[in-house]
Amino acid sequence: MGAASVAVVLALSLLPVPPAKIRSKTPAASLPVPPPAPLVMPQPSSEESEPEPASKGEEEASAMPVPVPLPEPAPVPEPAPGPPAAAPVARPAGLPAWQAYAVPARPAKAMVAVIIDDMGLDHRRSLLVTELPAPLTLSYMSYAPHAAEQTRAAHARGHELMMHMPMQPLAALDAGPDVLSEQLPPAELHRRVESDLDRFSGIVGVNNHMGSKFTAYEPGMKIVMDSLRAHGLLFIDSMTTNKSVGMAVARQAGVPTARRNIFLDDVEDEASVMGQLARAEEQAKSVGSVIVIGHPHDGTIAALTAWLPTLAKKGITLVPVTTVVKAREAKAGN
Repeated sequence: MGAASVAVVLALSLLPVPPAKIRSKTPAASLPVPPPAPLVMPQPSSEESEPEPASKGEEEASAMPVPVPLPEPAPVPEPAPGPPAAAPVARPAGLPAWQAYAVPARPAKAMVAVIIDDMGLDHRRSLLVTELPAPLTLSYMSYAPHAAEQTRAAHARGHELMMHMPMQPLAALDAGPDVLSEQLPPAELHRRVESDLDRFSGIVGVNNHMGSKFTAYEPGMKIVMDSLRAHGLLFIDSMTTNKSVGMAVARQAGVPTARRNIFLDDVEDEASVMGQLARAEEQAKSVGSVIVIGHPHDGTIAALTAWLPTLAKKGITLVPVTTVVKAREAKAGN
């Protein structure tokens, strides 16, 4: 080796060696490894917002309780049967309904029959009407809720009962469900009449609710009268139109009938009703009987409350409508 080569070798040997290339001949001592620190979740401060709620499906799933089997329940004894929804009074055999369910009353020289219809929808005012001196004739809407219970309570207070049957008016007014209409085929008319008559019992007859169009429709009124005759009921024509054929068709069918003479509350305030009641007094004295129709309005109730107790001293007798019908039928020779 020449002198120059030796000098290069010596220079390279003096350079520092990188640590990664130094190999220790002695193995490194094992150092202890500290255990991991426990995981601590940070608590939200009062200023942090609440987490968004779970979706509806998740909430329902998380709120679903785990079913736990329950013991078999002990058998419950059958309750005793309650009283049947029977007629308010027993119907004597052989008598038609309009006589069987009539409130007894003696005919008099001057009689007034007060029909209050539209009963049963306004329960509070209907109840106030039943608390008036009897015998009134109370005509309950065919679709009144709890009509059977309401009519039984009214009869127990001494009032006579009728059904107020919805019939088609001339004007575009809502007469109620299952209204009798000219547009209906005969079979459906018959079904509706029969369905109404099955809603509650103890009634002596029917008067029309509205009906200024239908009561002038002879084919439809014949269907009504056929059912009333079969059920032994009478018909009071409310006379919502002077074109009504109700009484004529009733007489042809052999159904006892009469017509309304005076409406009490076309104007509903008490003073106006009192004026109509004064007219009724005059007619009762002049021709022997009068049928008036009113409604469960505040003015009507107030007027009747004041007027009814005065009748006896005026020589006028309050009677149920069946008493007037009997007197008029006898006078007509029917």
